[in-house]
Amino acid sequence: MSEPILDVRDLSVSLVGSGPPIGAVDRVNLTIGRGEVFGLVGESGCGKSLCALAIAGLLRQPMQVTGGQIMLGATDLATIPQRQMRRMRGDDVSMIFQEPMTALNPLMTVGDQIGEMFVLHRGLSRRAARKKAIEALDQVRVSSPERRINAYPHQLSGGMRQRVMIAIALACDPKLLIADEPTTALDVTIQAEIVELVLELCRAKGTAVMMISHDLGLVARICNRVAVMYAGQIVEERASAEIFNHPSHPYTRGLVDALPRLGRRLERGQRRLTEIAGVVPALHEFPEGCRFAARCPRVTSECTAASVPVTQLDGGGIVRCLHHV
Repeated sequence: MSEPILDVRDLSVSLVGSGPPIGAVDRVNLTIGRGEVFGLVGESGCGKSLCALAIAGLLRQPMQVTGGQIMLGATDLATIPQRQMRRMRGDDVSMIFQEPMTALNPLMTVGDQIGEMFVLHRGLSRRAARKKAIEALDQVRVSSPERRINAYPHQLSGGMRQRVMIAIALACDPKLLIADEPTTALDVTIQAEIVELVLELCRAKGTAVMMISHDLGLVARICNRVAVMYAGQIVEERASAEIFNHPSHPYTRGLVDALPRLGRRLERGQRRLTEIAGVVPALHEFPEGCRFAARCPRVTSECTAASVPVTQLDGGGIVRCLHHV
């Protein structure tokens, strides 16, 4: 891995209310190198987006960072004041959301929203910022940027709105881009085009990417390393090829086996798709032992007796399982 840009150490996020805090993310550790494409995968409710929001400083009550460090270079994003975080957000770390229609301001033109980045972070005048906004739209391949700059979000297609989000996120050449399911709301015919655009621009700028996705095929194709998250914990983290060709954790194996494969011959009695039985437990139902135990085909009594430690794997990577392959 290249020089680390992001180093998350024992990050914990909890739901803090009138009663005892309820843990949602439990002591997550991950490192992303300069220019690396890092994947974070898992079912809905596993804590992926909470990790992303914590890194970007966008958690809202009642969710709070309750432990650990989020080191972006020498700065701990978990402890800095909100005013400093606002200056860094967009400049050093940016985020693309899965639904641009709710992320963009419906009362501002897209030109004003892109230009705002240059005014706030680069100190440009409104006229200079407008010119840079046109260049940014052109860079993300929006046709007729001089005309589109005056459009409101509702006047653009889903793909165009997502291009505007990319232009905003990359306007100030951030060190880290967090892409949280950036193609979920898009037509399947343009999903690959949007992903390739993000990667092309990030490579040119040297920006590291944290790609959060349910699309394991996409993650396998574009990511250098992948972390698998389940019930608020990282259960496996390895090089992408190792994760998908030789999964160690039973949950990772279940995700990989559930991928549909064209041309695969079925044995007699074999089902067309494999599924992982059960669902992710609710926050207040996380068990003391292995959190995947209730759904695991390899479970034994020792799995439920105590918290499962992280094991270092030969050849690099980690797994949180007593009976890993």
